[in-house]
Amino acid sequence: MVRRSVACVAALVLFLEAFGMAFVNLVLGKVADNQNMSMAGMDPGAMAKGAWGAGLVFGLYLLLCAYFLGRTGLTDRGPGRFGRILLITCAVVHGVLGALTVGLVGWPAFVFMMVVLALIVWTLVAYDRDRPRPTTSDAPPNEGTRPDGGNGAPAAV
Repeated sequence: MVRRSVACVAALVLFLEAFGMAFVNLVLGKVADNQNMSMAGMDPGAMAKGAWGAGLVFGLYLLLCAYFLGRTGLTDRGPGRFGRILLITCAVVHGVLGALTVGLVGWPAFVFMMVVLALIVWTLVAYDRDRPRPTTSDAPPNEGTRPDGGNGAPAAV
């Protein structure tokens, strides 16, 4: 029961974070456009469009991650291969951004990023137990033996 709650809370947090990230990039793009800010001679319009595009792409990425977490929490089934890979990349991104936010934003932002990281990893670990493990009974009947009935060991004389 706890793992469903954790997955749903993680989905909600990522859903809100997606809109927060898109909003921050929208504001940054507006500021760069209105102030005619430029870096190393780059066109201010290109910087604004880049910030808006980055906000859109990263927001959609977080929404997709939130979808997989929400579906995991609602169905109580672990994500498939694509969903697991997506959530692992999301966890790695949160870990790297958490390390960067300490110096740039401060400790409260770091704590938030680590809480989100913990929710994602907790969900991945909690639903890993449900994945079927191959056992010896799942192997085909003749696997590991030769057609002549031997197992590859030399015959005893």
